[in-house]
Amino acid sequence: MADGSAIAVADLRDFVSRALMARGVPDTDAAKVAGFMVESDIYGYGTHGVFRLRQYLARLDGGGCNPTPNISIAQQTVATGLIDGDNGLGHLAMAAARDLAIDKAREAGIGWVGVRNGNHAGPLALYVRPQAEAGLLGMAAAVGSANHVPPYGGTDLLLGTNPIAFSAPAAGPDPFVFDMATTVAAMGKIKTLLQQGEPMPEGWMVGRDGKPLTDPAKKSEGFLLPIGGPKGFGLSVAIGLMAGVMNGAAFGSDVVDFTKDTTSPTNTGQFVVAIDPAAFGIGAGFAEEAARVFSEMRASPPLPGHDPVRLPGDGKTAAAEARRKDGLTLKAALRRDLNALAADCGLDAPFPDDGTA
Repeated sequence: MADGSAIAVADLRDFVSRALMARGVPDTDAAKVAGFMVESDIYGYGTHGVFRLRQYLARLDGGGCNPTPNISIAQQTVATGLIDGDNGLGHLAMAAARDLAIDKAREAGIGWVGVRNGNHAGPLALYVRPQAEAGLLGMAAAVGSANHVPPYGGTDLLLGTNPIAFSAPAAGPDPFVFDMATTVAAMGKIKTLLQQGEPMPEGWMVGRDGKPLTDPAKKSEGFLLPIGGPKGFGLSVAIGLMAGVMNGAAFGSDVVDFTKDTTSPTNTGQFVVAIDPAAFGIGAGFAEEAARVFSEMRASPPLPGHDPVRLPGDGKTAAAEARRKDGLTLKAALRRDLNALAADCGLDAPFPDDGTA
C-alpha cells in the first residue's frame, strides 16, 4: 500500500476473492468475479466495482444468489445464443455471453447472446471493451436490478436504470467505450453519495410531489428521472424487451430489488453483441476511419468556459495503467465498509491502518 487509502490491485483482488469464497463461491469463480469487480474500479467505474461487494455477499448469504452455478448455453444458432446463468453471480454469465458473442462474430460476422437467470454484473463496459480491443464493435444492455422509475407520466415503479453500452475500435490508445444508464443518474451514484454523506444534485430524482429530491437517504421516497423525458422512457422499455422479455427474464413488476430482497432469485436479463466490421467489407479500416472522425471532433474549438472536446473512452487506457501501477485509492467510507465486511467474513482487514479494523 502506498498510504492508508491506496491498495495494490492484486491485494484488493485477493481480498474480494477470499470474501466471496467465505460465502461458498468456488475459488476459480471467486477469482474471476473479483477480477471483474476490481477491473471496474481500475477503469473508473467505482459505483459498480468493489463498492458492490456488500450487496453480493448479502445475496449469497441470504440464498438469493447461487454460489455454485452451472453456467450453460440454453439455446443457440450460428449467430445467436442464450446463456442460462443459473442464478449465479452475474459476472460469470455475462462473461460467458461476451465470449460466445465474440466467437460467433468471428464466424458469422455478428454474435448476439442473451442472458437469463442472471444477476447484477457490474458495469456493461466490461462486456464491450474487449470487442473493441479485438477490432470488433460491441453492444450490451441490461434490465436494471431494481425498479426506480415509473412509466413516463405515471407513478408505479416499473422500470430500472436499464443501462446500455457501445464500443468500437479506433486507431490510438483508447477505443470508443460508451456506457450509460437510461436515467439521468445511475442508482449506484446515489448509493455512493449516501455512503459518503453527500447530497444529490437537483434533477436526478423527484419526490412523489414532483419536487426535486436531493437527500440520498430518501431515495426510496421518490423516482429516478429518465434521460430526455419520454425518449429515455422509450429507450428503457426497448432495452427491457430485448434484454428481458426476449430472454425469458424479468421485466416490469417481475423485477426483484436485489438490495432489499436477498432471498429471491432475480432472473436478471442482459444481452451482449459483437460485430466484425470485416463482414461489411471494411475490416481494419474501420479503426482508422473512426480515429480520423474522432480527431475532427476533438479539434472542434470548445465553447467559452468548456473543456476541449472528448470522446467516450478518452484517457481510460492511461488512467487504468496508472491505477494498475500505483494502486487504487478508495473513499474513506468504502474503506470502512470493506474492513467491516472483512470482519464479517473472518478475514484480515484490507485497510488495517484505517482506524476501523
